[in-house]
Amino acid sequence: MEQYEPDRLSQAQAAAVRRSLTGGRAALSRRSLLRATTGGALAIGGLGALSACGIPAARNTSGVSSEDHSAKEKEVNFSNWTDYMDIDDSGKHHPSLEQFTRRTGIKVEYAEDINDNVEFFGKIKPQLAAGQDAGRDLICVTDWLAARLIRFGWVQKLDAANLPHAFMNLSQQFRNPDWDPGRAYSYPWQGISTVIAYNKKALDGEEVTSVSDMLDNPKLKGRIGFLSEMRDTIGMTLLDMGKDPAKFGDDDYDAAIARLQKAVDKGQIRRFTGNDYTSDLTKGDLAACIAWAGDVVQVKADTPDVDFLIPDSGYMTSTDNLLIPNKARHKTNAERLIDYYYEPKPAAELAAYINYVCPVDGVKAELAKIDPDAANNPLIIPDAAMAAKSHAFRSLTQKEETAYEEKFAKLTGA
Repeated sequence: MEQYEPDRLSQAQAAAVRRSLTGGRAALSRRSLLRATTGGALAIGGLGALSACGIPAARNTSGVSSEDHSAKEKEVNFSNWTDYMDIDDSGKHHPSLEQFTRRTGIKVEYAEDINDNVEFFGKIKPQLAAGQDAGRDLICVTDWLAARLIRFGWVQKLDAANLPHAFMNLSQQFRNPDWDPGRAYSYPWQGISTVIAYNKKALDGEEVTSVSDMLDNPKLKGRIGFLSEMRDTIGMTLLDMGKDPAKFGDDDYDAAIARLQKAVDKGQIRRFTGNDYTSDLTKGDLAACIAWAGDVVQVKADTPDVDFLIPDSGYMTSTDNLLIPNKARHKTNAERLIDYYYEPKPAAELAAYINYVCPVDGVKAELAKIDPDAANNPLIIPDAAMAAKSHAFRSLTQKEETAYEEKFAKLTGA
């Protein structure tokens, strides 16, 4: 188990955090790109929180639990992102959560208190590093932070006996991330796919089927967009170059940077963006761009000229993940809640509302009863061919992350 050491953000990493908050996925609601999240700005002290001044190094506390009070205390404390749960028209009730409570008698104290992975890590780190209860039984964080928490030994191994639906229904493409093989410590909440989006009218007859088309077609000069999130842009470029984002080395990374730099130098790339590419794409200022599938679902519904494609080389997928922190008081209750959302009906209710990639096999028939269009949308329910093209960006060491972010920051001018 990796020993925790205080994190020190390099200038490039700090810039990456700011990009995520001002233009990345953290900048806009999971439910709709038209609705801003509340409290999305990282406090001035947020970056400093990563330095862990005065916080002791964590002991080897992998899988440490206080006594499980689930049997006597019928509750579970769940921290999630803003607008990442189904909600009724009144805006006051979460139907799927309330159904869980009616069925089990377990009350869910649901908090939308995650606006950014880095900021949230700063909230829970002091308690977890000290081997204390962080006040949460279940958290939802993106794969790179989930990997970090597992490496530090700050989350508990899951009891498979409490997760029969999760074990059976987890989609194959999400079963074995390199940071948690076999999902011993985590289960995906939703998948996040990175694809190519385009505006048919703005293309004016030009064909885009790959990243190479975006980078090399002079008729698209100044009308191409890439993401300001390093893993998405570099991952899609590596795939286009015939490299595996799960296995690449320093030379491969540098080659991808050089490929993109060439396009920047000749003015092919208009800019590197967060979610704000949606406006340029809708207006036609961008003919094509690297995009997040959740955004494309929303934009496509309102702008018929906008569509997406999956390159033959494949596409990138990341996940937001459910984990149980060390010392959580209600581990069994948390596991029951995880398992509940791997039943097809609750999973369908969630997918119909938030429009991200559902990680649950067998959900399509239930989703069709609610929203047939969503059930037939491969950006929400990937078919076998699409799932086979999915790739994940490998885990990075702290040294690699620092070096790679610095090079990416130089490329993007961040």
